[in-house]
Amino acid sequence: MWLLIGLPAAGALVLLLGGRRTNAWGHWVGVLASTASFAVGVVLFFAMVAQPESDRTVVQHLFDWIAVGSFNVPFDLRLDQLSMTFVLLITGVGTLIHVYSVGYMAHDPERRRFFAFLNLFVAAMLLLVLADNYLLLYVGWEGVGLASYLLIGFWFFKESAAVAAKKAFIVNRVGDVGLSLAVMLIFVTFGTVGFSGVFAGAPQASESANTWIGLALLLAACGKSAQFPLQSWLLDAMEGPTPVSALIHAATMVTAGVYLIARSNAIFDAAPTAQAFVVVVGAITLLMGAWIGSAKDDIKKALAGSTMSQIGYMILAAGLGPIGYVFAIFHLVTHGFFKATMFLGAGSVMHGMNDRVNMRRYGALRTVMVVTWITFGAGYLAILGIPPFAGYFSKDKIIESAFAHGTVTGLVALVGAGITAFYMTRLFGMTFHGEKRWEDDVHPHESPAIMLVPISILALLSAIGGLVLASGNALQNWLTPVLGFEEPELGFSVVLLQVVTLVLVLVGAAIAWMMFAARPVPVTAPAGNLITRAGRADLYGDAANEALLMRPGQYLTRWLVWFDNRVVDGIVNGVAATFGGLSGRARRLQTGFTRSYALSMLGGAAVVAATLVLVRL
Repeated sequence: MWLLIGLPAAGALVLLLGGRRTNAWGHWVGVLASTASFAVGVVLFFAMVAQPESDRTVVQHLFDWIAVGSFNVPFDLRLDQLSMTFVLLITGVGTLIHVYSVGYMAHDPERRRFFAFLNLFVAAMLLLVLADNYLLLYVGWEGVGLASYLLIGFWFFKESAAVAAKKAFIVNRVGDVGLSLAVMLIFVTFGTVGFSGVFAGAPQASESANTWIGLALLLAACGKSAQFPLQSWLLDAMEGPTPVSALIHAATMVTAGVYLIARSNAIFDAAPTAQAFVVVVGAITLLMGAWIGSAKDDIKKALAGSTMSQIGYMILAAGLGPIGYVFAIFHLVTHGFFKATMFLGAGSVMHGMNDRVNMRRYGALRTVMVVTWITFGAGYLAILGIPPFAGYFSKDKIIESAFAHGTVTGLVALVGAGITAFYMTRLFGMTFHGEKRWEDDVHPHESPAIMLVPISILALLSAIGGLVLASGNALQNWLTPVLGFEEPELGFSVVLLQVVTLVLVLVGAAIAWMMFAARPVPVTAPAGNLITRAGRADLYGDAANEALLMRPGQYLTRWLVWFDNRVVDGIVNGVAATFGGLSGRARRLQTGFTRSYALSMLGGAAVVAATLVLVRL
């Protein structure tokens, strides 16, 4: 089991230590390491399937890591149905992204370093999902944060990339505080940080303890999965190379928060208040991401808004409890397929458009990039939830579960599906349809085979992956032993809900098609109304952070500096100055002249005599 993590970690080590000597072949080492890890995952998967359901969870003890008094933390790895799902997604999609990157980064002089960071990202994410206790999970959690910082800022010579990397790192630190608090609360409450001990003790612990732990875990999930109010880093993270965006959005990083909540299902099941907060955060982010995605003209940022929205779906589902955990992971897997397809497709478009990202300068690319158009189209239909593409089987289940939870929750999920159809059709139409809007120096062309083959495989998964996983409730039955499951019960027909959802999706798509594909698209964005301007400004998330956190923080630190200089140091310096002045004046009396001392004695005697006289009067 340790080879799953060890192989990509070794790949990263070889490439980083080998330096420029590995420039010629280093990228293939990165691909080989990820492929080998995927092969190990497949072997372990079939070994797990061969076991009875009760014996499928395997814990591997590697060594004792921390032993301080009663605090013992072994370095143990856990492979069960949930972690196996993530292992196959991370290594499978990750390997395809590695292969694609060989072509996409072909002309980058630092390609070897890029592959080292990709391997490091995969290794850290695998450690996160394979850890058997929260402290080891925390190590993987921080490793993912470090790798994302290195990859987002890979082109650090661009100021925008360097700033985006720092922003992602800092915002994620806020979420990390939540995980730190959660680990400490878990140890105080349960006396252990191991999953088995924590999950066995959660039903017996007080509801308030579980609630506080759940809220701390939710804060951590908000940071890693770019959920409200810690979503601001995700859009700026598009400054990294496009394969990084695909890896972050499809197979790693943003899925970590969903994994954390699903893995901690025993805690959340015992904390209804924390579950309610998870649902609210997911619902808000779902609508925020869809709103932002509808307003962006940058193809990667429009897809980033889409990721926020879709992860919002997953978080919302995870907050629904046993009726939603399985479907949250189901949508996470299908999202991995179609979002990787579309991000790599966006990279293919940029490759043929001299790295232009403004969709208002695209149009009619279906005529010169046929393979990219078809494969991107598969991802587009999957995210819309058009049967039988992958998103239909996962997103509709979340909408169904949301209505089973409550009408308001269900309506939010339903409206989100309509807006998703609008912004994705806008993106697809502006990019591949309508009239040409290319600049004179751009000559669009199809990407090389080494980029198209991975996209084609992912497109095939986007088309049939959901059907395969839903067939006979395969994924649902696979995950139920770990996550539990309750059939959502609706007060009306499921078929009726599916029809209404599909109609809403088609209406959203039709409106966007009429606006951005059937009509000419101006190359200069119109001023837009208040809603559009707010979406372009990321719903003023940065302005809100600046007003609520940065400015008060600056004022607070300035006041503390003033208080330190004027009050704390002022008192100390004032006392020192007073005694220094008195000492200086007293020193002047020590002249060394006998006559001065005699005069002082005479003066003193006179004062004493005068005092005695005055006292006797």
